[in-house]
Amino acid sequence: MGGHSHWAGIKHKKAVVDAKRGKIFTKIIKEITIAAKLGGGDADSNPRLRTAIEAAKNANMPQDNIKRAIMRGTGQLPGTNYEDITYEGYGPCGIAILIEITTDNKNRSFSEIRKIMETRGGNIGTSGCVSWIFEKKGYITVERGEINEEKLMDLAIELGAEDFKSSQKFYEIITLPDNFEAVRGGLESKKIKINTAEITMLPKNEVKVDRDKAKQVIDLMNALEDHDDVKNVYSNFDIPDEVLAELDECCLLYTSPSPRDLSTSRMPSSA
Repeated sequence: MGGHSHWAGIKHKKAVVDAKRGKIFTKIIKEITIAAKLGGGDADSNPRLRTAIEAAKNANMPQDNIKRAIMRGTGQLPGTNYEDITYEGYGPCGIAILIEITTDNKNRSFSEIRKIMETRGGNIGTSGCVSWIFEKKGYITVERGEINEEKLMDLAIELGAEDFKSSQKFYEIITLPDNFEAVRGGLESKKIKINTAEITMLPKNEVKVDRDKAKQVIDLMNALEDHDDVKNVYSNFDIPDEVLAELDECCLLYTSPSPRDLSTSRMPSSA
């Protein structure tokens, strides 16, 4: 997966840092609100809402916060009007970047995302310029050593997985989006500890990034993910695991403030 599993692990560590400063709550509340607005407030019949609520619980978000976000989405409480937008562009070494945002002000968001890209060696492209490179898939990882590889592969395929890969630290299970819940649920029913489970966009081709450009690529990815409006960032970079590990040790858990953090740093948050 071109470093996808290692990057997923790095994002998990970053999420822990973000949770400590409350940043992740803001993003999850937005996702719950828009999921409820688009698909209704019943998690059993709204997969997107169900996933958002699970993310909220994993981040230890209070139940009252979840309930209020749902009620804002369904119109039972007044709230901000959010919309989903996807930006496409290129980063250092010509890597493709797909950025999913949830915003209440698309002009502000576009300006800030464009600045992040341009100051870190990237640029925003036209709609459709890189989206063709990615496919929507279910993606599950299990740490090596958690279970025998052959046993896990047989179980995953039996549950409906589309593909199975083995990387340096993880077993990677790829599914069609419609089969994701069945595969994840089946693994959990067997008491298999899952490291990552998400519906994501996997690249069909990859761009190799050498050691000299690796930090610039990761800095750009981190800066985009740190922005309050960004929900997901996908790319097709291929950085060797050992280089990612080195960067992880020295600097990846640093999270710089977003432009809006800087502009409102003197004021108490109303979130």
